[in-house]
Amino acid sequence: MTPLNKTKNIDPAQAAIQPFGESSDASKGGNKMSLLALSHTLVEQELYRAMLDETDRAKTRIGAFSARRLMELTGLNGYSTIRRGLVGLVNKLSVERYKVAGNGKHKRFESVYFVFTPEEIFTRRRSANMAPYPKEMRAYEGNRSFSQAMELVVESYDLSRREAQVALCCAEGLTNAQIGERLFISEQTTKCHLRHVFVKFGVKRRGELISHLLTLSGAD
Repeated sequence: MTPLNKTKNIDPAQAAIQPFGESSDASKGGNKMSLLALSHTLVEQELYRAMLDETDRAKTRIGAFSARRLMELTGLNGYSTIRRGLVGLVNKLSVERYKVAGNGKHKRFESVYFVFTPEEIFTRRRSANMAPYPKEMRAYEGNRSFSQAMELVVESYDLSRREAQVALCCAEGLTNAQIGERLFISEQTTKCHLRHVFVKFGVKRRGELISHLLTLSGAD
């Protein structure tokens, strides 16, 4: 397991120029899809997206993210919320936290974070004998068609990850009880998510929803 804290005498200026490898560029297609399968909480997901975007723009793997800066980037409020989210990201092997020696007479240490791309996270989790995907996604592990469809639905209709899962399970022809069993949620929770999906798609029936999903995917 990756430790929560490491102390290294690192020059931040040198640490900031470690580039993304060509195959790990977070802006390339496919990683947006992978973000949906990282089993992050909503807070963790917001923090991770912000940290990944910032390091990607700077062409670096390491960033110094204070709680205040992360609040500015994400709109999240509360230092305790940020701290819990960061601990969650470290424990899920999405980032690594280091304490590096800063410049100046007093040699104060500051926290910096090494931010991994989604594909790297999956690899790290497997190496640590952790499940790379959340349990509701394991049935689709390696199914790129499902993942691409899920990404498209989320981006086109501003659905949450769970709402997209419910919508696509509905398109598979599953009943509410079967969707609940697949996603490890109650039938009542499934119905609640499905109502939200209907509103966002502007439909009233499952048949209309499925028709929209097929049109969106380009299916005949």
